[in-house]
Amino acid sequence: MKYLRDVASLELFPEKCTGCGVCAEVCPREVYVINGKKAAITDRDLCMECGACALNCAFDAIKVNAGVGCASAVINGMIMGGEPSCGCGGKAETAGCC
Repeated sequence: MKYLRDVASLELFPEKCTGCGVCAEVCPREVYVINGKKAAITDRDLCMECGACALNCAFDAIKVNAGVGCASAVINGMIMGGEPSCGCGGKAETAGCC
């Protein structure tokens, strides 16, 4: 399942990556693959910003704002049984969210 397009805070810094593969192992959405000796992002829009990749990367090659953003809003809306909310008040399209 994809969430919202082009909103994930995920960043990969290939120059820091050693290709250990931990990010690919811990990612529940299969956002990463190891190509050669470096991690690569398969599809940023699959990222749900859980933070597992960044927390487990010993080389600081990944940055993600875990639990924030529109992907988190969609998940929280599903869990709470309501509409997704970015938490910034008003409708997302008029309040500058997402």
